[in-house]
Amino acid sequence: MNKTKKVFIIGGIGLYLIATSISWAIFAYFNQEAVVISPDNRGGLETIEALGPRDQECPINGDYFTKTEREIWETRRPLLVTVENHLDSRPQSGLSRADVIYEAVAEGGITRLLAVFYCGAALPGEQKYDVGPVRSARTYFLDWVSEYADYPLYAHVGGAGECNDPTVYEEAKALCQIRQYGWMNEGTWSDLNQFSLSYEECRRDTRLGANVATEHTMYCDTVALWKKAEDRGLTDKTAVSGDSWNKNFRSWLFKEEAKLADRGDIDEINLYFWKNQSNYDVTWQYDRENNVYQRYQGDVAHKDLVTDEVLAAKTIIVQFVKERGPVDEKKHLLYETIGSGRVLIFQDGQVEEGTWEKEARTSRTRFFDSSGAEIRLNRGLIWLEIIPAGNQIDF
Repeated sequence: MNKTKKVFIIGGIGLYLIATSISWAIFAYFNQEAVVISPDNRGGLETIEALGPRDQECPINGDYFTKTEREIWETRRPLLVTVENHLDSRPQSGLSRADVIYEAVAEGGITRLLAVFYCGAALPGEQKYDVGPVRSARTYFLDWVSEYADYPLYAHVGGAGECNDPTVYEEAKALCQIRQYGWMNEGTWSDLNQFSLSYEECRRDTRLGANVATEHTMYCDTVALWKKAEDRGLTDKTAVSGDSWNKNFRSWLFKEEAKLADRGDIDEINLYFWKNQSNYDVTWQYDRENNVYQRYQGDVAHKDLVTDEVLAAKTIIVQFVKERGPVDEKKHLLYETIGSGRVLIFQDGQVEEGTWEKEARTSRTRFFDSSGAEIRLNRGLIWLEIIPAGNQIDF
């Protein structure tokens, strides 16, 4: 895709080359890059350039970004999106721009993703409708969504169970719970159900091919979703109360990554959600030199459709959670996300076993080592694998 490029000639080819060399050296020193979003790719948006050192810490995953990006994200609150992971929905769009991703089974051993967008998506995506396919809400996803604001922005396409639906188990009624939490009230309408949105925010898209079923074709635009939230009085503050979105938010603790010589040699992690569902088995392959875990699913490299790059995370959190169900005729599941349990945290080529704790729906899930100290996480994409308690993983 062509991008509009602007070159400012200061005077003379020699001076230009010198200036370019100096600029490159400065950028390399600060480990940053110039990010340019071209207006023709986004349908008329102004060009945005993020220049300068990447020294602004993201409160969601601890990664470093430019001051320009921070100034953008500080006008918003986090946006969480349910992204499906059905075999026919891959490769998904936009996951490489997420700060945190949760993965859990929806029904029948088929996993679904909850992506958290804030810092990594501060700048507009290269194309409109930059995340998807978007799918329906589940009650345990709401427990994680609730960690990111009192009135968190949550994009989805419908969900399990309105309050008066007799076919859905009471505890599994995600749409009913969204109402009860006040996310659909005037002034705090943070719920971004596609059925209440316009074509500007979400639309059907056949980018995966004409033979893909309709339920795998809904894509949403992060810029438009944040604009819709702004129109409803939900920016970095809630207009009706004046409260900042992060009034009760608790960030995880972060650390600098281990030096190459100090990194471990656990080179592969194999996860199994349900038996006989090999298309949803996950393998994370450790790249020791770059200190990232590259994702494979069903023995196939899992890529972002937009970038064509393999998804890579800095930290893999395997959270073992008690699974119940199916609990109704629609095969809904429940996960005990509130309480405590076993956790394995993979980072720097090593693994640390500990305990996860979550005191209430709106409380942050936290991770503790054997001595009771909170575990610090590497800066960058954090991927939480929600595995049924008792399941074995190999590494």
